[in-house]
Amino acid sequence: MTSEVHDTAYHRLRAQDQRYTANRRQIVDLLTSSTNPLSLPELLELANGSLVQSSAYRNLSVLEEAGVVRRLAVGDFARFELAEDLTEHHHHLICDSCHRVTDYRVPADLEASLEHAFVAIAQQTGFRPDHHRLDLIGTCSECGHRPGADTGTGLAPA
Repeated sequence: MTSEVHDTAYHRLRAQDQRYTANRRQIVDLLTSSTNPLSLPELLELANGSLVQSSAYRNLSVLEEAGVVRRLAVGDFARFELAEDLTEHHHHLICDSCHRVTDYRVPADLEASLEHAFVAIAQQTGFRPDHHRLDLIGTCSECGHRPGADTGTGLAPA
């Protein structure tokens, strides 16, 4: 899969009159090897000093504009992951406390039900969706075990 991702990244960047530099390739490698979206500081830490912050941020912007990387806004933080068409369809668990973002996939039957509901909403409203993502926002298990943490789900019972 990695060579396909690199090939796609190369072509998308060329279509934007951009080069697929060693730093951009390294960022794509780091995002490919991660199981969750990464913040800029996390990317820099994983790069072990081989990326400079200002350059990494510029390269992330170029990769995002070319459709290789997707930016997720999480509170005051941005996290980055490969564009979904380069990986697989997934959703996110977002912790309001530590801002960790965890990818998760739902069972195929639930995904089909969601898609059916979204099509119905689109038909009722005239909205034309391109895709969907479902982010659950709350408290991760690590933050939930801290003293004084609220143990309620905040969700209405079914």
